[in-house]
Amino acid sequence: MNNQFIMLQAEGAEGGSLTQSLIMFGLIGLVFYLFMIRPQMKKTKEAKAFRENIATGDKVVTIGGIHGKVLEISDTTMLISSEGTKFRIEKSSISPNSMDQLGNQKR
Repeated sequence: MNNQFIMLQAEGAEGGSLTQSLIMFGLIGLVFYLFMIRPQMKKTKEAKAFRENIATGDKVVTIGGIHGKVLEISDTTMLISSEGTKFRIEKSSISPNSMDQLGNQKR
């Protein structure tokens, strides 16, 4: 009697429907979108807007750690000065967090 009861429970657990599986996969996809994909898209958009709003005279930090002052800006590159040395770097190599670190001071 006890063995038959255990077997009936096991059969009931295996009989999941297709709609339940699809709903679970949909919920997992929604969680991935809300917690991983959407925040990354927002961060990318903010970084792009930050790089487009850099002006001549702003202090910046590159992703390599070079601190400098923007001297000239072109379409995809910018010229920065750091302790008397001039560097031409890509706009994409400017750290979006640099304005938080430097306070966007102009000198």
